[in-house]
Amino acid sequence: MQLSHFDLLKPICPVCRVQGREQHRLALQVLVDQGPETVVEGILCCPDNACRHEFPILDGIPLIVPQLRSLISGWIDRIRARGSFSEPIESLLGDCCGSGSGFDDERQRRSSYTWDHWGQFDPTPDSAFLQNIAPGAITKLLADGLKLFSDDFLNCDKPILDMGCAVGRITYELAAKLQRPVLGIDLDVSLLRRAQQIRATERVEYPLRRTGLAYDRRCFSITNKFPQAVKENIDFWCCDVTALPFIDNQFSLISSLNVLDCVHSPLTALQEIERTLLPGGQCLLASPYDWSTSATPTESWLGGHSQRSETAGSPATIIRQLLTSGKHPSSLKNMQILATNENASWQVRLHERAAMQYGCDMLAVEKQS
Repeated sequence: MQLSHFDLLKPICPVCRVQGREQHRLALQVLVDQGPETVVEGILCCPDNACRHEFPILDGIPLIVPQLRSLISGWIDRIRARGSFSEPIESLLGDCCGSGSGFDDERQRRSSYTWDHWGQFDPTPDSAFLQNIAPGAITKLLADGLKLFSDDFLNCDKPILDMGCAVGRITYELAAKLQRPVLGIDLDVSLLRRAQQIRATERVEYPLRRTGLAYDRRCFSITNKFPQAVKENIDFWCCDVTALPFIDNQFSLISSLNVLDCVHSPLTALQEIERTLLPGGQCLLASPYDWSTSATPTESWLGGHSQRSETAGSPATIIRQLLTSGKHPSSLKNMQILATNENASWQVRLHERAAMQYGCDMLAVEKQS
């Protein structure tokens, strides 16, 4: 955790905020390991005697979520798996765990996300048979989204929030393009650890899936790919987008690329975006509406069901209603849609012979002054 980001963003206790109590800034209570400008391991604590909730900092990543116990108990194996295994040992472990295991699931996600975020800097050619699939789809999605805004918002110096940052490429790109502090947040501790390692070492190392349980270890440098100022302007925290540990009116821009269909309450995530944006601040939303009940219960889906309703089950219609005051019972009061791109392209590499192609609904939204 960068001390500069901690001092700038002044995170508050998410438990107190969710429960409607007075908001208190978290204090660094225990310091176990630190660098010149970072905290590697320690504990943040709510100073309110009625709360006193603690939030660990692990491998430079503060875990500031209200549901900390369930997050840690559910992901304890990933949290404890700090170091990378050698390629042959990782392969053997993968064979032992088998397809569908937690180990296999984590490797597949690391493969897909890291390849897309950082694969363009890999000097070794990909063995993929799909010649039209190349890394960098997420950066193109961001570039297409920024075109929806006017140039005026580029002049602001207030911080930016990158929701669902995964292994961090969009956080880097936002810091490089807009030249201001950016915080990348995600709930996936294993992906956040990779993002922090890339920032600290300027090296990318990950297993690239060929097919099945067969992976190739990729390792390459990104030194000199981004200015030093970019590295100083970014950090990665573990936060829940539906319970952000920040005061109101804090961010000038929020990026939420392909996140809304991965949270338990998309409406609550939209409300948190509205709450934490500065008046006049903008948000870039994109989603393929690839809803899954493993992420979002049916009653919380924004479309994708109830085709007998007035919206015919259209998520794009419901999102627009929610972001237009008076159009829906749960409409956000202070948000206005500036521009849209209804079919922005994004793809995910699964293995060397398969990829998922998505058309994302993209919206540029502004919080009214």
